[in-house]
Amino acid sequence: MPETVKRYVRYVDALNRKVGLFAMYLIFGMLGILFYSAISKAFFLPSLWTLEMAQFVMVAYYMLGGGYTLQTGTHVRMDLLYSRWRPRTKAAVDSVTILFLIFFLVLLLAGGYSSTEYAFRYGEESYSAWAPKMWPIKVIMCIAILLTLLQAVATFFRNLAEALGDPIDGPGDGIGGEAAS
Repeated sequence: MPETVKRYVRYVDALNRKVGLFAMYLIFGMLGILFYSAISKAFFLPSLWTLEMAQFVMVAYYMLGGGYTLQTGTHVRMDLLYSRWRPRTKAAVDSVTILFLIFFLVLLLAGGYSSTEYAFRYGEESYSAWAPKMWPIKVIMCIAILLTLLQAVATFFRNLAEALGDPIDGPGDGIGGEAAS
């Protein structure tokens, strides 16, 4: 693999690792919001914003972790024959199947961009009583989809290099969670 490709893979791996580790802590923010919601409902006037804000934080948690999950191979998958294959066979198959994910993520990003542009242009608000602007969560979703797309491309290169017998060094795992060897 060319050195440029190797640098790209390492950079995207490092970026998604940092974003993924940050996203892990968002669960504590969501728990804090829900705890506040429970206390305010039990002892004070209920807050309008808590449930929806917890949902927004959960979306950020889930979406921003996508690239990291893809990098580490910790997503859910069907495994009937895969576990019996040699690492190079897995990498070759993964090099083909990841192309479907890349195609899907490109379409998802295009739709997300369109939706975000609409939210900015027309000041889209939620239909709840709190009525927050929708653009912040849509921007986060677009960033998360882009990061996952970048990681999918990096995973494609990593798997291709593995299939060709020239693995790219680094902590990133292939789509199957197999360390490059």
